[in-house]
Amino acid sequence: MIKNFNEMFEELRTRSRKRMVAAWGVDDHTITAASLAIAKGIVDVTLVGDKDKILEVCKNENIDPVIFTIIDNKDELKSIAQAVGMVRDGEGDILMKGLCSTDKYMRGILNKERGLLPPKAVLSHVAVIENPNYHKLIILGDMAVIPAPDFKQKQAICKYLVNTAKALGITCPKVAAIAATEQMLDGMPACVEAALLAKMSDRGQIPGCVIDGPLAVDVAIDPESVAIKKVKSEVAGDADCLLFPNIESANVFYKVNSKLCKDVRQAAIMAGGMAPCVLSSRADSIDTKLNSIALAALTAK
Repeated sequence: MIKNFNEMFEELRTRSRKRMVAAWGVDDHTITAASLAIAKGIVDVTLVGDKDKILEVCKNENIDPVIFTIIDNKDELKSIAQAVGMVRDGEGDILMKGLCSTDKYMRGILNKERGLLPPKAVLSHVAVIENPNYHKLIILGDMAVIPAPDFKQKQAICKYLVNTAKALGITCPKVAAIAATEQMLDGMPACVEAALLAKMSDRGQIPGCVIDGPLAVDVAIDPESVAIKKVKSEVAGDADCLLFPNIESANVFYKVNSKLCKDVRQAAIMAGGMAPCVLSSRADSIDTKLNSIALAALTAK
């Protein structure tokens, strides 16, 4: 079981390199993170974008551009479409967002003719957090793609969380369906749907994991809170995965960890497409982007 990002890098060194294609990969964070991933033996990288800008960044950051395959494309939208098309056609195992905005990146992925979303599939966002105050990695969703997931979408998100956990070596992931309280309150939709997911798990309708809910965040990850509140649960206090009821709660949790917790490390990818897609904010650190590449490489087929 992989418990931190350093262990993830060690595991990836034992595997063959994946092929990553960066869409409009012309910025210093993308190029630097990609170069570090190459140095760690995780991926081979193709940068699609303005070659002059790429070479300028390489010069400024003291990176030898020969480590990359560079495809010169001066147009941002066309470079995104080209990068997506390469992954779709099997020329890459991972897609990465460069300096382009998220909406442009998503439009390329969701293109009906040349995108990466299979018919009827649900695209979702999966994040992994290494917090020194927790004894293992926390896997969570969805903080960036589905604003208010309906019940079927929550089942899909749960599937992606579980798949990610299993890629980390967790045989039977513990999933906490998060709400504002661990009490079963029928007036709160998050509580009702969390309870339904838990019952589906009990009956084997969602295989390969254990789901419990509703659980408040403190009860999901803090054994002391579990003892004080006298909650009986296989998941409480030891959750691997946090399934949030909406984008606001997941996004706030992720960013509070990022900005207010010391020594936290993070990663984020999109799941549900033909290949994992690195989706980190343009403001995310180089370390977060490197960790996201590693997570994508770990989950890529």
